[in-house]
Amino acid sequence: MQRYLTALARILLAQVFLLQITMLIIGFFSNPDGYQQYQAGLGSLGLASIFAPLIILVQLVGGAALLLGYKTKFFALVMAIYAVVISILLHLPVLQYLAIAGGLLMLYLNPTTACSLDNIKK
Repeated sequence: MQRYLTALARILLAQVFLLQITMLIIGFFSNPDGYQQYQAGLGSLGLASIFAPLIILVQLVGGAALLLGYKTKFFALVMAIYAVVISILLHLPVLQYLAIAGGLLMLYLNPTTACSLDNIKK
């Protein structure tokens, strides 16, 4: 039962990043200048425009890897660090992102979950 609950936790943590990126991409397609506005929004926070594709790439790859359970331990740690850093850089609710990072660190400590690509290799 514990393996299935950790799999559920892994999937729920992945959806945080995948839903954010999905909403962002939908915004890009619904507005012809959506990507430029996104870059400008990051620029107003003092971030260079190179951060726009990096944020998209990290959320997409990290979220997909967590969803599929691919290299769970590695991506849980990467996404925990990412969650803390991005909350500080983008002035997001820090406590909320610390809670997400805490869940990801628990996943880092217990990466063996059901329904994951990591288990297929064994």
